[in-house]
Amino acid sequence: MVKAVDDLLLDGGLDAIDGCVLLSVCSAQPANKAGVAAVTLASVAISGVDFTKANGDTSGRKLTVAQQAAISIASSGTATHVVIDDLTSIYVTTCTSQALTSGGTVTVPAWDIEFADPV
Repeated sequence: MVKAVDDLLLDGGLDAIDGCVLLSVCSAQPANKAGVAAVTLASVAISGVDFTKANGDTSGRKLTVAQQAAISIASSGTATHVVIDDLTSIYVTTCTSQALTSGGTVTVPAWDIEFADPV
């Protein structure tokens, strides 16, 4: 028997992420939403227009998070993670390690979140 999942089910998870309202560049991986503020170096408000759903690169579905350019850096440190959150829950990914200096700006390039079809 072949495994299968309807795109609507995969999109349900992506829709939850699509509701995120803040993107933060962080110096460490926060354990939970309450821990984000302690490690945030820079942040910017985001909305539904910053997300695009499409078919995955190899299977399933993906959500592209749009580039966020020239985000003001509030605290100096080394960026290692990017967090998006909906004010109650978080999605965390890693980024290329980069030293950031307060008063400068940082750009987060577009990136994808993919849910693959079952194999």
